Amino acid sequence: MTAEVFWAVAVGLAAVVAYVLVAAVRRAPVPSNGADADLAVYRDQLTEIERDLARGTIADAEAERLRSEVGKRVIEADKARLTGSGATGRTSTAVIVAVIAAVIVPGGVAVYWGLGAPGYPDMALETRLAVLDEAIRTRPSHEEMLANQGRPRDAVLDQTLARELADTTDIEALRERAGQHFMSGEMQAAVRVQERILALQGEGASGDDHALMALSLVWEAQKYVSPEAEEHLRLSLRKDMDNDLARYLVGEMFLQGGRYDKAFQFWRPLAEGGDPAAPWTASIRERIGEVAELAGVSYALPAGTGSGPTAGDVAAAAEMTPQERQAMVEGMVAQLSDRLATEGGDVEDWNRLIRSLAILERLPEAQQIYDEAKERFRGRPSELSFLRLAAVETGLTP
Repeated sequence: MTAEVFWAVAVGLAAVVAYVLVAAVRRAPVPSNGADADLAVYRDQLTEIERDLARGTIADAEAERLRSEVGKRVIEADKARLTGSGATGRTSTAVIVAVIAAVIVPGGVAVYWGLGAPGYPDMALETRLAVLDEAIRTRPSHEEMLANQGRPRDAVLDQTLARELADTTDIEALRERAGQHFMSGEMQAAVRVQERILALQGEGASGDDHALMALSLVWEAQKYVSPEAEEHLRLSLRKDMDNDLARYLVGEMFLQGGRYDKAFQFWRPLAEGGDPAAPWTASIRERIGEVAELAGVSYALPAGTGSGPTAGDVAAAAEMTPQERQAMVEGMVAQLSDRLATEGGDVEDWNRLIRSLAILERLPEAQQIYDEAKERFRGRPSELSFLRLAAVETGLTP
């Protein structure tokens, strides 16, 4: 069924329902306001007057006087019936008809547009999942996505890199160079260097090496998990099923493909038991609730998971004035900054400090902290990638 046919049928059915309701309302008896009952009483009184007159209980003059009195009451009651219940009934009917006409058709369309899925074909859950799996299987390749993004690879740069890397066999030197390219945003070079690392190691490449290759491809394609990246993720998990970076990226792939159920399966163990120092753990914990909801799963992180504020902290902050809350945030930032300067910390702490300073509009200081963090995590591409993301999203120079 085409979209045009669907909407024509839906609007037609809504109009039929509205017509049936309007017809039923218009056929309904008009409610009385009591005047009809009064008229019935007055008619009985007139009948009683005539009966008394026939029996001789009352004189002609008295009967005439009573008829005149009851007649006045009849006229008043009749006027009340016509101007009261009739008008009110007609007004009520008109209002009901107007509400039906305004709600049934446009209201029904509006509700479906917000809650429904216009244009989505009717199919069983199993069929829908099969369609999503097929879409993931046939999604664009890495090169196709780069072309779609208007960022095709530079052939001249590829040739230059091939000549430079051909005679390089020092794995550690190559890893350092890959990290430098990664942090500089030179993703094509980072990918080619990582490819050289894998080529030199062959079957001996570790799960981390393949996971970093996948990460480089994902960042080159602006976070798109391509089939080529997926292949390296498979190789990584084949060598090390507990590789957290690979599991995180596989979850991203399923999230992009609409398989929220599988994304949840890959992310739940990382959200509940992942290394809190790993940069992706905080990202997963922030989104796991939404992913679970999309997957149709009732889920909440176990109590105590993560390092967020306690219920007492939230309650205390709610009672503060804006100035007091600002002072509290400034104090927390100062404490975190001092701790990192003296004791160091994991990448999530540095990420939190950079973003907090940016929120406080202390961008020069945030830039300084970011530059220091890059030195702290030199040679660790996965951590550096999340620091770079924080810099890009807060307007710093990566």
